[in-house]
Amino acid sequence: MKKIDQGSQFVQQHLNLFRCLVCDAPYSAVEDHTLKCPNGHELDFSKKGTLYFLTHQVQSEYDAAMLAARRRILQAGFFKPIVAAINAQLSAKPQRILDIGSGEGTPLADLLDLHANAKDVGIGFDISKAGVNLATQLTTPAYYCVADLAQLPFTDAAFTAIMDVFSPSAYREFERVLVPGGQLLKVVPNSDYLIELRHLLFKPTDRQYHYDNQRVIDLFKQHYPTAKQQVIHYEFDLSSVDFNDLMVMTPLHWGADAASLAQAVQTGLPKITVAVSLLTMTKEK
Repeated sequence: MKKIDQGSQFVQQHLNLFRCLVCDAPYSAVEDHTLKCPNGHELDFSKKGTLYFLTHQVQSEYDAAMLAARRRILQAGFFKPIVAAINAQLSAKPQRILDIGSGEGTPLADLLDLHANAKDVGIGFDISKAGVNLATQLTTPAYYCVADLAQLPFTDAAFTAIMDVFSPSAYREFERVLVPGGQLLKVVPNSDYLIELRHLLFKPTDRQYHYDNQRVIDLFKQHYPTAKQQVIHYEFDLSSVDFNDLMVMTPLHWGADAASLAQAVQTGLPKITVAVSLLTMTKEK
C-alpha cells in the first residue's frame, strides 16, 4: 500500500481525533486523499501520507543532517531507558498516545513496540517537515503529521497519554486534548545531561559549560502541584555509534567554534551521561 493510502486510511479510522484549525469542528470525512470538515475546509494528504496542519510559516532549526544523526543515535538505543520509564507509567490498557515534537519519530515508535497493545493508537507531530518525512520511513503503526503545539489539530479529550520529550509545553492545549484521568509525561534534561560533551566543547567560562533546567521543572510543578518526578540517570556506551552523530544531533554544536568541534571529534568519548527528570501529571477525572 502506498504511504498516501496508509496515511489516509489511518486518519479515516481515527477521524474522531482530528479537528479543523479554521473552525474547530471535528473533521467529517476523508475523500480522495483529502481531509474534509463539515464547514467546507479541506486539507490534502502529502505523497508520504502526512498532513500539514500549520496555519503559518514556522522555522525549525533542526535540519535534515541533524535529524538523520539523531535517528542513528536513537536507533542505537540512546533513549531506550527513558521510553521504558514512560511505558512503566502507562497501564496495560489500550492507549491513545500523542508525542509532542516527535522529531524523526523513534521514541514514539519504540513506546508503541514496548507497550505492545494491538489497540494502541500513536500520533506524533512536529513543526519540522523534514523530521516528519523521516518519521514516515519507520516501520510503525504510529502516524506523524506537521503541526504546532500551540494550536493542536486534535479534538477535546482525544488522548489518554501525552509524551513530551525535550519539547516546549503548551499546558492549556495539552489539558484540552487529554482525557480525564489521562497522563502528561514530560521529560526534561537535568544539569548533567551530556555533561562530558558539554565540557569537551566549551570552557568553564562559557555559558554552555553549565546547564540548569530547574526553572522548567518548577513551572511544571506550579501548574501541577501533585506531579510526580522520577530521575533517570545512566551512561550510554558510544563504541557502537559515530561520535560525530552525537555532536550533530544536539544543539550544543551550534554554540561551539570550529576548532573545538574538530578537537572533540579527534578526542572522542567512550561514554556519555544521560540524566533527565520524568515529570508525570494525571488529569483530574
